[in-house]
Amino acid sequence: MLEETAAIAQDLIRFNTTNYGEGKSEGETEAAEYLGAKLEELGLSTTYVDAAPGRTSVFARVPGSYEGLGDDRSALVLHGHTDVVPADPANWTVDPFAGEVKDGMLWGRGAVDMKDMDAMMYGAVADILRSGKQPRRDIIVGYFSDEENGGVFGSGYVVDNNPEIFAGATEAISEVGGYSITMNGERAYLLQTGEKALIWIKLTARGTAAHGSRVMENNAVTKLAEAVAILGRQQWPVRLSDTTETLVREIARIMGADPTQVSPDEIILSTGTAGGFIRGSLRTTTNPTLLKAGYKHNVIPDSAEAFIDIRTFPGEEDAILAQVRELIGDEIEITITHRDIGLDNPFEGKLVDAMVGTIATHDPEASVLPYMLSGGTDNKALSKLGITGYGFAPLKLPAELDFPGMFHGVDERVPLDALVFGRRVLGDLLLNY
Repeated sequence: MLEETAAIAQDLIRFNTTNYGEGKSEGETEAAEYLGAKLEELGLSTTYVDAAPGRTSVFARVPGSYEGLGDDRSALVLHGHTDVVPADPANWTVDPFAGEVKDGMLWGRGAVDMKDMDAMMYGAVADILRSGKQPRRDIIVGYFSDEENGGVFGSGYVVDNNPEIFAGATEAISEVGGYSITMNGERAYLLQTGEKALIWIKLTARGTAAHGSRVMENNAVTKLAEAVAILGRQQWPVRLSDTTETLVREIARIMGADPTQVSPDEIILSTGTAGGFIRGSLRTTTNPTLLKAGYKHNVIPDSAEAFIDIRTFPGEEDAILAQVRELIGDEIEITITHRDIGLDNPFEGKLVDAMVGTIATHDPEASVLPYMLSGGTDNKALSKLGITGYGFAPLKLPAELDFPGMFHGVDERVPLDALVFGRRVLGDLLLNY
């Protein structure tokens, strides 16, 4: 029989909550109702928010004792999301929605992003309540829909329409941080303190529709392809914030490198598999992700579209958009389809100290390093309410596992014992912070 955390994560994987973007989704309602029922079994009252049909988020508040906190009456938000990105079964070695267990791991879409954390959150809260104890402060447990499309039908909607759910909250913890990487034989946990800003743009090129055999200088596909190649190949310069400067310095120490002699890129890449994920936090990225053009092999279309995923440092969004325009020229139309903010929170304070200290209790030989997530989380929406969010989904992972590489990748899997570790670490943090 599976340990409870793994069993819940397995159940969640078996709900197909695929989010295709642009409002298209298999829906998260069933997963939200499953988690809501679990929370109600613990004696908690739940609140459901439906942003659209099938797009349900669920929340519960765990009362705190506030013992020893004096005048500090702030609450902590513990949140996850239930939607996942699409998975093509043809590319996987297992059914991505079967929740298969093999080789000591739970496999499936969402095992890494982020149904593992969803289950750990529940397990941590369950351990506290079943023991008859109380956390020191109120814990607002939340499971959002639509995170994989920027939270339009999830965190963004809830923050705008139901901010009272988060009354009293000043801090939050969620995904894409707290997991371990191994460098030069030393284990370190990456605590996510920042997130890059997101801009999704659509490029549109226009030309002349004609027979495919024509000589055609005004070809929309050609013009679009040139713009896509420019942005996709653009080498944006390294940019170090307070967070990334600290990360590079600490990695250099672990790797035995001199940061005055070795470039930040080289230092990050020296970490091995983790480098591919962290490297995106050192610079702006402009990645083409979708192409749309034409309707028949022998017809030159009069328009073509490309979708570009842009990630910038906080506060640099307008400057990067201006550079994008300069790079591709005025003939290509640019439409912003989604835009949000970046975050850069300090690697200090009571919550950070508590997270670092809890890791030290459970894995004393490891270090904890700050890093900036090249992607984004629902912490961005919560920041509109003045809530400071960190990424802390603690997992003690084997050195050979390329865990960061599985975010939005194929054959997502998480070790069963890492789920147990994460549940215990989260439980201790929630109980004592």
